[in-house]
Amino acid sequence: MVKNLWSQEEVKELQTGLDELVYRSNLIGSDRAVCNWGGGNTSMKTIEKDFRGRDIEVMWVKGSGSDLATMKHKNFTGLNMEDIRPLIERDEMPDEEMVEYLSHCMIDSKHPRASIETLLHAFLPFKHVDHTHPDAIISLCCADNGRQLAEEIFGNRFVWVPYIRPGFTLSKMIAEGVQNNPNAELVLMEKHGLVVWGETAKESYDKTISVINEAEAYINSKIQENNVFGGQKYTSLPAEEKNDILAKVLPVIRGAVSDEKKMLLTYDTGENILEFVNSYDAPELSQIGAACPDHLVHTKRVPLYIDWDPQTKDVGQLIESIKTGVASFKEEYKAYFERNKNDGDQMMEPAPRVILIPGIGMVNSGKNLVMANVSGALYTRAISVMKGSTALGNFVSLNENESYNIEYWPLELYKLSLAPAEAEFSRKVAFITGGAGGIGSATARKFVSEGAHVVLADLNLEGAEKLAAEINEEYGEGRAIAVKMDVTSEEQVQAAFEATALAYGGVDIIVNNAGLATSSPFDETTLKEWNLNMNVLGTGYFLVAREAFKQMKTQAIGGSMVFVGSKNSVYAGKNAAAYSSAKAMETHLARCIAAEGGEYGIRVNSVLPDAVLQGSAIWGSSWREERAAAYGIEPDQLEEHYRKRTTLLVNILPEDIADSIAFFSSSKAEKTTGCMITVDGGVPAAFTR
Repeated sequence: MVKNLWSQEEVKELQTGLDELVYRSNLIGSDRAVCNWGGGNTSMKTIEKDFRGRDIEVMWVKGSGSDLATMKHKNFTGLNMEDIRPLIERDEMPDEEMVEYLSHCMIDSKHPRASIETLLHAFLPFKHVDHTHPDAIISLCCADNGRQLAEEIFGNRFVWVPYIRPGFTLSKMIAEGVQNNPNAELVLMEKHGLVVWGETAKESYDKTISVINEAEAYINSKIQENNVFGGQKYTSLPAEEKNDILAKVLPVIRGAVSDEKKMLLTYDTGENILEFVNSYDAPELSQIGAACPDHLVHTKRVPLYIDWDPQTKDVGQLIESIKTGVASFKEEYKAYFERNKNDGDQMMEPAPRVILIPGIGMVNSGKNLVMANVSGALYTRAISVMKGSTALGNFVSLNENESYNIEYWPLELYKLSLAPAEAEFSRKVAFITGGAGGIGSATARKFVSEGAHVVLADLNLEGAEKLAAEINEEYGEGRAIAVKMDVTSEEQVQAAFEATALAYGGVDIIVNNAGLATSSPFDETTLKEWNLNMNVLGTGYFLVAREAFKQMKTQAIGGSMVFVGSKNSVYAGKNAAAYSSAKAMETHLARCIAAEGGEYGIRVNSVLPDAVLQGSAIWGSSWREERAAAYGIEPDQLEEHYRKRTTLLVNILPEDIADSIAFFSSSKAEKTTGCMITVDGGVPAAFTR
């Protein structure tokens, strides 16, 4: 049962009527069993002063493209009711004409475009109106016997509206239905949702919750727990086995669903998901269609159901089933598009947004982590609806053509167009070793600022977690994760890439940056010092690159590796034989991988910095004193010494290296591999040749 979250104490602190509308909307949106992400709308009618100081009746309604859970004052549109009311006398009004008309009714041109369901609110003669998509109500409205059952639940208190796409006609049908039923307290919209109203914000909100709970109580009385979705056919795998399998198959899925544009992945192994995917009825039930028009743009009409017996634990067979399943889904989607397309339609990516795997759970794709999670959240709601509908009767959905017309509805696509343009590294995942250090943190911030999601791998887990928290606070939850990793440990490197696959589905960019440095005359260089440099700067770079190569090859969508070498990669640094040799090995290893990676679209390049002192753990160690001694100067004179030896007379900052790493990883360098860039201010002795 859904909870009534209204707090009179909180309401006392609110200042205006619009404050209360925001509060009510956020409460409704906070429970996804009440309203879908991005769906539903709320309104309030008030008296305001117009620009000439006259009292006018204004309806405040949710603007297009916002979400009830998070929307604020700026997300509502104010419209002059005097301009809107005459519309109800019309017999019809096309969508485009309605949208254009409503734009002239706005009291402020800076307000967002009004919702397509604005007239639904305007035509109802109530001060407060709420339209939601509750699981329990849609279960009823998607059952083949839903109207008859509604009479058992609500008696004569409801108006039933047959399915019709949102717009003028639906709004007028609702208004007339309410007008013709003096007992009406709610509207049930077939295959769509619920409308209620009240004279106060609290009355409208309370009605939403009470109506939902009436329907839910009735549905719960009909559910037979031992026969939900036809009963259980498969048994879920243990959590550890699920994660092991997901780490292997998510990069396969990511590659399969990433056509012209890459997708990020999330997954859900919750009991409610598994109850569905493990059932006898899931293969057929999942293909009937979407539970609600609002789902279609984010979940597509149907998910991909993978026919796989988890008890075999045959991961190879699962991978092949995924590959063939995604390929078949794409072909079927293209045929669906061709059967239903209208003039001017451009096909969206044909790959599935939702993939159901028995014994494992649900995998979702999206252009970023947020949108992948939205796809998952909406299909979770669809499962809840199907559970209710099948307890009442048979689950029914929109027909194929209407589903297509919703998915490609210009007014629905307009909401998606409100998203900001995609940046250079949108849809990409960057894995950065030494992510908590000076160069690593500057590189992470650079990538995230241009759209990427980042994995910060570092021995200094506390530092990596602090940076990840700062990034997520600024750019949004999930944009960065931190993993503890010793680059010399094969097990830890493999575990870090498994964690990356589980977090995002795979990897597109790796920055081999973790490092250390020692300095001593050659004849005083110990085997321990030599091995330390070789292990971290040689073996460490090898292990990270090898695991990244495997994951990129599995994805089969290319990738970029950038090795952070050094001026010493091409210049024999004094008193630094071990460090210089290891740095030279790094850049040659990069070229070797570039030679092998080309056929898979994997590019490998190196950036050669010099003397990046700021934020560097290396330069905070004995290396500073050792290098100063090698040059016969004091440690605090190093920065000036390094500046003066460059032809450009500059110091090199972490951000300078980050810019070059980003260039090599970007589309600007998509035809460059096996290359080195020096970022040292111009040290003639280190000029490449």
